[in-house]
Amino acid sequence: MRPDELLSDLDADQRAAVTEPVLPLAILAPAGSGKTRVLTRRLGWQAATERIEPGHTLALTYTRKAAGELRARLRHLGVREGITAGTFHAVALAQLRRLHTDRGTRMPELLERKARILGPMLGRGSGAERAIALTELAAEIEWAKARLVTPPRYVAAAEKAGRRIDRRPEDIAQIYARYEQEKARRGLVDFDDLINECARALETDVEFGALQRWRFRHLFVDEFQDSTRAQLRLLRAWLGDGVDLCVVGDPDQSIYGFAGAVPGALERFAEWLPGGTTVRLGTNYRSTPQIVSAARAVLPGRTAAPVRAAAADGPSPEVTVYDDGEAEAAGIAAALQRAQRDGRRWSDLAVLYRVNAQSAAFEESLGRVGIPCRVRGGVAFLDRPEVRALLDALHDGARAAPGRAFVDHLTDLVVESAEHGEERQEHAEVLATLGREYLAAEGATGSVAGFDAYLRAALRGGDDGGLSADAVDLLTFHRAKGLEWDTVFVTGLERGLVPISHAQDDSAALDEERRLLYVACSRARHVLHLSRARERARGMRSSKRSASPYLAEIQRALAGGKPATTPVEANRRGASRARAALAAATLEELGPNERRLYDQLVEWRLAQARAADVPAFVIFDNKTLVAVARRRPTTRDALLAVPGVGPTKLDRYGAAVLELVGRG
Repeated sequence: MRPDELLSDLDADQRAAVTEPVLPLAILAPAGSGKTRVLTRRLGWQAATERIEPGHTLALTYTRKAAGELRARLRHLGVREGITAGTFHAVALAQLRRLHTDRGTRMPELLERKARILGPMLGRGSGAERAIALTELAAEIEWAKARLVTPPRYVAAAEKAGRRIDRRPEDIAQIYARYEQEKARRGLVDFDDLINECARALETDVEFGALQRWRFRHLFVDEFQDSTRAQLRLLRAWLGDGVDLCVVGDPDQSIYGFAGAVPGALERFAEWLPGGTTVRLGTNYRSTPQIVSAARAVLPGRTAAPVRAAAADGPSPEVTVYDDGEAEAAGIAAALQRAQRDGRRWSDLAVLYRVNAQSAAFEESLGRVGIPCRVRGGVAFLDRPEVRALLDALHDGARAAPGRAFVDHLTDLVVESAEHGEERQEHAEVLATLGREYLAAEGATGSVAGFDAYLRAALRGGDDGGLSADAVDLLTFHRAKGLEWDTVFVTGLERGLVPISHAQDDSAALDEERRLLYVACSRARHVLHLSRARERARGMRSSKRSASPYLAEIQRALAGGKPATTPVEANRRGASRARAALAAATLEELGPNERRLYDQLVEWRLAQARAADVPAFVIFDNKTLVAVARRRPTTRDALLAVPGVGPTKLDRYGAAVLELVGRG
C-alpha cells in the first residue's frame, strides 16, 4: 500500500502515532482504541517511507499468537518480507543459538518443563497434590526470575512483595537454589534463563552486542505495560546507546504485577528512556458510550485523560442483585438464552468472574439448561489439579473412617484446605457448596461415591474442547484481556471478590484490582451486565455479601454524577478504625491477668496464621480469644463450650490453647 493509503482511514490521534518522528516513542492506547492497528500501520508506513529498513526491524510481542497476527496484518499491508516479529523468549533463544554457533560452543539444552527437575526435589505425594506443588513452585521461580531475584535474595523479595504460596519462603529459596544448581550440572537452561542470558551476552560480549544491534536497528514492543524487569533489561541491552524504539500499550490494563510485571512501566517510560515523546489515542471504537463510561469509572486516579466512544448509544449496563450465588448462575443462564433467542450466537456471549473456582456454578447452571460452554484459557472445574487433590482427600477420609457421615468429611475438607493456600480453599468451598446441593437432591445422608456421580452429571460438558465451536465463553477477568464479545456478564461484584480479599491492605494491589475490573467491563461491545449476590455459599455455610465498592462508582458515572470525593481506601480505613474502636472497648473490660493471657493468645494465633498463610481470624476470631481469656478453660470440654471453638478447631488447636491457659 502507498503511504497515504496507510493513513487515510486513521483518526487524528492514530495518524499522529503512526507518523511521530521523535524517538523513543510511547503510544498509550486505551481499550478499543486500535492499538494493533496503529502498531502495524506505523511499521507499514515507516517501511513505505523508508524511515525503517524492514530487514533491520524487530517487533516484540508477548505471545506467539500475537506475533502471528502481527505478521499476517503486515502481509495484508504489503510488508511481506523482512520484519522479524516474535516473543522476547523466541528472539532471545535464536540470538543465543547464533552466539554459540559463532563461538563453536554447545548451546545448553532447553528445559521446557521445570517439573523435570523440581519433581524429584518434592519427594512422594499424590498425583494431584504433586501437580499443584510443582505448578506453584514453577510459578514462584518464574516470578523471581522476571524480577531479577536470585535464590539468596528470594526470601526478602517475597516478603516485601507479599507473595502468597502454601510453602515457607525459606523452603522455596532452598528449592530454587537446588534447581539452579541442578540445571547447571545438567547443562540446561529454562525459558526464563533465555531472557537473562541473552541480556548478559549483549552486555558483556562487545562483538555479539554490536552485531545484534546492527541487525535490529528499529525496535517495536507491543503490550509494553506487561514488561518485567528481566525484559526491560534485555530491551535496554538490545538498544545499547540507541533510541530507535516505539512501545505500545495501555497503563490502565496493567494487571500482571503478581506475575512479575513492573507496575508503571508505561507511565515512567520517559524516566526509563529520557528524551522521547508520548502520544495518546483518545477514541474507543469497540464499545458504546455507556460501556466506556462504566468501565473507566473504576480506574484508579480519576484524573486520567478522557476517552471518547465512537459507537452509537446503546443500553445502559444493567446491575442485577441476586439472592445468592445459585440464583446468580441461574439468572445469567436465563439471560444467555434470551440473548441467543434475540439473534446472538453463543460465541458472542461471555461470562467473566474474578477467580477460577467461580466457574463451577456457571458450568453447572449452563449445563443444566443445555447451553454449550467452554472454560476458555483454562480447564473445566473437575479437571483442575486443585479439585482432583480435594476429591482424593475426600476419598481418603471416607476410606479411613467409613462410618463417618459424608457431611462431616466435607466439613473437614473445607477446614483443612485453609492450610493450603487461597486457591485450594476457594475450590474446597465450591465443592462443599456442591455437596450441599447433592445432599438436598439425594434427600439422604449421602456418600463420597454418590457425590462423585453427582458431580460428573451436574458439571458435564463444561468445556467443549474447541475455540471455534459456537459456545458461551467462561473465563476469569485476567484471561479476558485482549478479547471482546458483543455481550458480557461480569459477575460476583462483591467485597472479597472484587476487590479480592487479600488486596485489602495494599494500595498497589487495590489499584490493580480496579484495572482488572476495567479490563473485564471493557470487553463488551454492545451489552454489559453486572451482577452480585446478597449471600454466597462459603463451604458448608452461607455468608452475607456486601456490594463491591466499585459498583457505586459505575452507577454514579452512568447517572452523570461526579466521582466520589472519598476514595474507597479511605472508607476501608474508616471501617478499620471503627472495628478497632469496638475491639478496644471489649478489651477494656478484661482484667490485667485476662489481658495478659489474651495478648499471649493473639501472639500464638499470629504465628499459626503465618505458618498456614491464612488470615488470623481463620484460626480464631478476637471474640473467641476474649472469651478464652475470661473463662480460662482447663479441659477440652470446657474449651469446646467457648463460642467459636468447634470439634475440628478443638482437635487442631486445643492442646496449644490449654497449654497457654495453664501457663497464664
